[in-house]
Amino acid sequence: MATTNASAPKGAPKKQSKGFTGIKSGFAVIIVCFFIALALYLFGAGNLSNFKGTEGDTAMFSFLSDNTYEPAGILGTVYKGGFVVPIIWTLFVTVVALAIERFFAIRNAYGRTSLTKFVADIKVALKQNDLVKAQQLCDKQRGSVANVVGATLRKYKEMEENTVLTKEQKVLSIQKELEEATALEMPMMQENLPIIGTIVTLGTLMGLFGTVLGMIKSFSAMGAGEGGADSSALSVGISEALVNTASGIATGALAVITYNYYTNKIDRLTFSLDEVGFTIVETFSATH
Repeated sequence: MATTNASAPKGAPKKQSKGFTGIKSGFAVIIVCFFIALALYLFGAGNLSNFKGTEGDTAMFSFLSDNTYEPAGILGTVYKGGFVVPIIWTLFVTVVALAIERFFAIRNAYGRTSLTKFVADIKVALKQNDLVKAQQLCDKQRGSVANVVGATLRKYKEMEENTVLTKEQKVLSIQKELEEATALEMPMMQENLPIIGTIVTLGTLMGLFGTVLGMIKSFSAMGAGEGGADSSALSVGISEALVNTASGIATGALAVITYNYYTNKIDRLTFSLDEVGFTIVETFSATH
């Protein structure tokens, strides 16, 4: 997590937040999730036990080049969805992984105790002009909000001891410190959310792509041969279309829920920062 000591007065103790601050390389997460999804597709959905007529077949993937095997259940049907399935599953697993990663990172950003209670306690301490208590609350709370408030309080104290600047200049200096400290913390909170936001659309599009491929196979089977449609090929094409449609919709739905949930959490945190920052500035203006 970013620290907020760059603009602190000389001699001030440097404080650095601890805890999980997120995974920096979203691309590495996607690569790992791809191999997980591929393994689930080949060894899970592609297991011989999920297909009819494979009791005496000991070769793990002997059916890969043989379309005569019919699914014995839902997993076999999913396997028939084709190569698009592991791609969509990669996106799905990525959303799950990043949702877990964001949960711990944003929870750490909120701090150790209730953010609402922390903001209320800070406002009470400021109302009493007790900067020492307010700083102690920040040290105890930790997290992004506490980091920003702590940096702003240090600037507040520095401006109290300053006899050169005018009151307006001091207020502007406190506001600038608040904005800079907030700017240092926000990237950590928003880390990897753009990837989830992209999957919202990409998951649905990949599902549509798989649907189109499946329908192409189905229509090709309908026109194959003089004796009528190839029922086996027709069923495979329809299965591919429906499996990819369902997978794409599920991935897009999970991604949009995850993205909106964490965006709302960050908005609440930002609102708390604005509330405390406004209180600090107003307190300084009213008491100096």
